[in-house]
Amino acid sequence: MGDSSCPTQLIDRDGVYNVSGMENFMETMKLGECGVSYAIVSILGPQSSGKSTLLNRLFHTNFREMDAFNGRSQTTQGIWLAKCVDIEPCTIIMDLEGFDGRGGGEDEAAFEMQSALFALAISDIVLINMWCHDIGHVHGANIPQLQIVFQIMMWFFSPRKITLLFVIRDKTETPLEMLEAILREDIQMVVEVVALSSFEEEEEQFNEEVAKLRKRFFYSISPCGLAGDRRSIISASGFSFNAQQIWKVIKENKLLDLPSYKVLVASFRCEEIANEKIASFSNNEEWLHLEEAVQNSIVPDFGKKLNSILENCLISYDKEAVYFDDDVSTSKRRQLESKLLQFVQPAYHSMLGHLRSKTLEDFKVRFEKALKSEEGFVVVANDCTQSLMSAFNEACKDAGIEQTTWDSSKVREKLQHDINEHVILVRKAKLSELATFYEKKLNKTLSKPVKVLLDIANDDTWPTIRRFLQRESKTALSDFALALSSFDIDQTTIEKMLAKLEESAIIIVEYMAREKARMVLMYMKDRFRTKFNNNFNSILRLWTREKDTKTITKMALLASLKLLSVIAAIRLDEDNDNVEKTLQLALVNVPSSSTSNKSIQSLDPLASSTWEDVRLHSLFYIISLLILFVRILFPLH
Repeated sequence: MGDSSCPTQLIDRDGVYNVSGMENFMETMKLGECGVSYAIVSILGPQSSGKSTLLNRLFHTNFREMDAFNGRSQTTQGIWLAKCVDIEPCTIIMDLEGFDGRGGGEDEAAFEMQSALFALAISDIVLINMWCHDIGHVHGANIPQLQIVFQIMMWFFSPRKITLLFVIRDKTETPLEMLEAILREDIQMVVEVVALSSFEEEEEQFNEEVAKLRKRFFYSISPCGLAGDRRSIISASGFSFNAQQIWKVIKENKLLDLPSYKVLVASFRCEEIANEKIASFSNNEEWLHLEEAVQNSIVPDFGKKLNSILENCLISYDKEAVYFDDDVSTSKRRQLESKLLQFVQPAYHSMLGHLRSKTLEDFKVRFEKALKSEEGFVVVANDCTQSLMSAFNEACKDAGIEQTTWDSSKVREKLQHDINEHVILVRKAKLSELATFYEKKLNKTLSKPVKVLLDIANDDTWPTIRRFLQRESKTALSDFALALSSFDIDQTTIEKMLAKLEESAIIIVEYMAREKARMVLMYMKDRFRTKFNNNFNSILRLWTREKDTKTITKMALLASLKLLSVIAAIRLDEDNDNVEKTLQLALVNVPSSSTSNKSIQSLDPLASSTWEDVRLHSLFYIISLLILFVRILFPLH
């Protein structure tokens, strides 16, 4: 193969970038003349897995190979590059130090990660060299290191398509499709896979398979080639400077000061275990049944059941993460716990919502029942509120999640607000009912006696009504005030309600008087007939020639006028008026016909729309018409 590939160490084992060597390589290979028509191919894999041997056979380079007689030891140190021979376009090959180098510690593990990241950052095609028997074994295949490097690359460098070509060494009878499926699942990226026979045991077949693979690197930068993604490709003349700057970023950036190998693996594996547990939890039948049930109603022992499911999930994580770095596994456990709690929080809120609704309904039922007791309204409201809120707090405690400090205060405040609003509505309704009750009671107490007194219609009618009204109103107001005292309402409201009840009592009496006045003509006729047809002992009168019909008629008419004078005005304040005398003057002592119309109007009070010193009944004008009717019906002159 000769030295036409010009193998050059780009970065030594101490991480020093070989500036002069790179410039010499660029000049010798005339790389600056290629423009963007070039491809970078690198190789990753375990130490002593035949990486350099594969590159030399595949690209006709001249990297140093391991001497099998000296045992498996580290051959390539640092990062080397060479130009591929007889492949177009220009293809630069990078040979990297292998993973799992013996004799190294944390520094070596860090350099392995840094060099792998560097290769991924500048390469178009990355060959992943691994033994067939390592596939499916996480650490044997160096999968954790690769995934970590992939993630870091996506964080710090512009994303572009990189072809990952897995080269499986010393293939077995296991179908390639099965091996490819395992790798795709482990890496979780789009990859290509090729299997090669054993170089030591089947060298001829190995060379044939390598020659076939070599053809895939011809015209690799064509749209369908292995390096077809040409986005963000810089000119070959700037390759050296770009590579130097990328390596500088990787070496100097504090975020890329990679920890020890065990911490890296722990971070990767614990994250993976945590994700598996979240996926498992989301499909857990017990959780799914609990989640569905709590959407519709209260679930007994909700907190106990959910705590058990969460605890089992975390225990399962602990069993698998126990062998990894304690700090990392603990940190990932906290993250897992946080994600699980976010996942179940909606169900917890649904549970609280059901508890609030049920507590409110229970309060309404118990409150309504308790109001039937002899306890006062405020006492009942306070007792029921305290009892139900205490029950709600206990239910929230039972539904709580042990791993959280979730606050149910907002739900509690909403429940308290709803209970207070209900108490206000019930109090308003009860006060209305109470006021109506005493109004009806007054109406029942006053109506019949007032009717009887108005039927009697004598000089003592209105004084008796006033005394009766005052006594019954006082009793009702006293009882009403006592009933109101249990509602814890302000004094102004109490006074307004008492005043309204007192006014209603007056309205009842006035209504009875107006109803009597509306039928006054009929009552007057009845009284006239009774007085005319009966003597003073209410015995039917026997009519003889000696009877003074005129006097009897006048007495009966005066009795009717007496009734009219009682009904003519409502006398709830006083009865010092001259209604009766005025009516007698108007109907009994009528002026002579020779009196002028003007004189009649001045002498006849019925000709006036008002009477002096009299607060007339609202139906006085109707009564006036009845008086005129009486004049016509019972003329005395």
